[in-house]
Amino acid sequence: MHDTDGDEGQTWGVDEAAEASPDHEHWFEAVAEHLGGAYLRYSFTKGTRQEVDFLVETLHLKSGMRVLDVGCGPGRHAHELARRGIETHGIDISRRFVELAVEHAPPGATFQRMDARDLAIEPDFAGAFDAVICLCQGAFGLMTANGDDEVVLSGMARALKQGGVLALSAFSAYFAARYFHDPDKGVTLDAATGVTHEHTEVRNEAGEPKTVDLWTGCYTPRELRVLCRVAGLQVSSISSVEPGAYALAAPTIESPEFLVIARR
Repeated sequence: MHDTDGDEGQTWGVDEAAEASPDHEHWFEAVAEHLGGAYLRYSFTKGTRQEVDFLVETLHLKSGMRVLDVGCGPGRHAHELARRGIETHGIDISRRFVELAVEHAPPGATFQRMDARDLAIEPDFAGAFDAVICLCQGAFGLMTANGDDEVVLSGMARALKQGGVLALSAFSAYFAARYFHDPDKGVTLDAATGVTHEHTEVRNEAGEPKTVDLWTGCYTPRELRVLCRVAGLQVSSISSVEPGAYALAAPTIESPEFLVIARR
């Protein structure tokens, strides 16, 4: 991955990636530290190849292009893109996830521990990428209700070249209101903020349980269009999708996620 500002020979190497450190703490770091590689056992991670097939076709990705994977987790999308000759740089706030991503990285995939909120100010990322992806609430949507989602989206837009394209998934407010609000099961949707709160148990690779709190920001297509417009992005489509079943489809209230395709 080359720095477009200055020396074209500068790269982000995997050794440096593990040492990079974000300036902000985030509630998800402790969750990811406990999960480790067990994250990849969850069913929603099993559709990576189909999702990347869709992204390659829809975003017109080709070998030699550069993609930024925001909130990359253990690197499953970045790894699959790199195997297809698409140079991909992943960022994530979790040190443990970045270590896993680096450990299993194929040639062409690099990783860096970084808070997605810093994309808005990081000079090396400005206009450096042909495409940006942020999937499965990788960073956008995990910022609760304090306005940081807007900062993350603006930073992703800033990282795109002119004409570059964004693929962004967001949890559906319609789906959350209809199916996800169940206080008896420890899941609530705050109608004032559009944020779900889940008190649940997760297990690490050894099967050891830990009770955690999870927050997810939920959105309607109208809100996503407004946020994109403010960030300087032109929305091409918003589709209802499920993990492992990405397609261009009209928004509905029955699917858990919306997938936004937008261009700078």
